Amino acid sequence: MWGLTRRNSELTNKAPDQTASTGVEGHHKRDKMPEGQLLATDVTEAIAPTVVKGDWVLFHPVYSPEELRSVQIMHRDAKTFSDKVAVTFVRLLRWGFDIASGYKYKPVPPGSNMSVQELREKGYVMDERQWLRRILFLESIAGVPGMVAAVLRHLRSLRLMRRDGGWIHTLLEEAENERMHLMTFMTLRKPSIWFRAMVLGAQGVFYNAFFLSYILSPKTSHRFVAHLEEEAVVTYTRCIEEIEAGRIPEWTNAPAPAIAKDYWRLDPDAKLLDVMYAVRSDESTHRFVNHSLANLNYKTDVNPFALREPGMDVKGQKLGFEREEAEKYVEQSHKLLEEHRRH
Repeated sequence: MWGLTRRNSELTNKAPDQTASTGVEGHHKRDKMPEGQLLATDVTEAIAPTVVKGDWVLFHPVYSPEELRSVQIMHRDAKTFSDKVAVTFVRLLRWGFDIASGYKYKPVPPGSNMSVQELREKGYVMDERQWLRRILFLESIAGVPGMVAAVLRHLRSLRLMRRDGGWIHTLLEEAENERMHLMTFMTLRKPSIWFRAMVLGAQGVFYNAFFLSYILSPKTSHRFVAHLEEEAVVTYTRCIEEIEAGRIPEWTNAPAPAIAKDYWRLDPDAKLLDVMYAVRSDESTHRFVNHSLANLNYKTDVNPFALREPGMDVKGQKLGFEREEAEKYVEQSHKLLEEHRRH
């Protein structure tokens, strides 16, 4: 059962009584190394900040200006029946989200010289309150999948008395990251009782539905989340375009909330637009990670991102690692760590 083939020696998880590769269960402070030594020759790595000011202590990327603008809108075509199921449920959920949050997208006619007010009255653009309603509703739900998956993998590890292979860490990081998105935008608007009631109902239904889904098929569930994150990248890209086009004048020069400056290590004079870029990069990361995890064997494979993650030149422009690519990435991570230790 625990016999390992040579080909899968790096990617396949180890039994409790076997020596596991360093870093397989996640990043450790003793593994920390200078950024220059951790970088691969063809990949810019996201390094955990050395100073943590807030009450969050899990790893999360801090992006350079170039990385923030390297994210591309991408969509993975459904290849299997499982993929088609995931895409179908994402479309249904997106339809429900759009109705519940009042979100609509109607392209502005080319060459239009209508004012912002006219565009809003005719339904071409949304005002800042409509955007916030959409974002708050989205982020209140987006933090659910990572936590559900982490809990179920935690219980599985306890039940089977086996190592988890680093999946729990990344899933918890995803859940917390989405929660921090919500905390950031909560500083811009306090939701009404009615809105909170909608979130409560949606969260209750979605939590239990995803819980059951992950028990039945973790692969389909990760693919579902990845496609959901594809939609999130589209939403934030449209929001960024609207701000830069001057169609949300209330946000054109709005300062970034203090919590966002701390969390993403933004400049003191950062604007809300910079926050939107950072959030979009996070969503792109979740898109990449979940597509990658969906390509792995959830029973035996280790999490290739337990020790490090690629930079946005990869995560923002690639949908995910195939299983063979994930194995090579794990091997490369171990080599980098061993090289650091020798020095």
